Amino acid sequence: MEQTENDADKQHGPSRQYEALNELGSRYTVTGDYAHAQQCFEEAATMEPDEAGPYVGLGAVALQKDLLEDAEIAFRVACRLDVNCAKAYAGLAMIAQQRTDYKQAFQMYLKCLELDTDDLVALLGLFQTSRQMGSFERIIHYLEVYLKTHPDDTSVMFSLAALYMKENRPYQSRKILLDVLNLEPDNKDAADLLEEAEHSLAQTSQETISSKSQNDSPAGVQVE
Repeated sequence: MEQTENDADKQHGPSRQYEALNELGSRYTVTGDYAHAQQCFEEAATMEPDEAGPYVGLGAVALQKDLLEDAEIAFRVACRLDVNCAKAYAGLAMIAQQRTDYKQAFQMYLKCLELDTDDLVALLGLFQTSRQMGSFERIIHYLEVYLKTHPDDTSVMFSLAALYMKENRPYQSRKILLDVLNLEPDNKDAADLLEEAEHSLAQTSQETISSKSQNDSPAGVQVE
């Protein structure tokens, strides 16, 4: 029995070590210790060469060091190993965005969000590229989806409200901005945008009343 347990430990040991290396590499990346992060990811990739995770990590390290070609290679390897690796697509999107290839960045961010609607980095990246391209329909959809599971994320709420205003949807914008100010009463940006939304609604209402008055006037009588 003891021998069997030891064999099992040996069998599962590399997997646990791989996970530990990957996690350690991610911690080093966050703290800016890129040399140790790269070492951990390279060891993890040697241990589990068919796993996408270490290559995503290597791509992230290269991206932080502004080595875009190295980052792109690593993220593409991750995509080949796992066609559903959302983080790899997000990485490729960030590279394209840095190269001002907004169309490519837009497509890669979309691919990432199709696989993981909770990826906030991809969501905000898609928002930025949408502004560059002047196309907001897709990002509005993903912001709405994200808020269904993160209803109190005021930064995303405000972004969505701003896009509603750009799409001439002040009623929806006002509704979200009231929710933002309920959570953050001192949010000046939200208060300013709310004022803009309410002004737009008041103007629309006045135009509707004026138009109705014109239509209801007797024939030949001009309404001043």
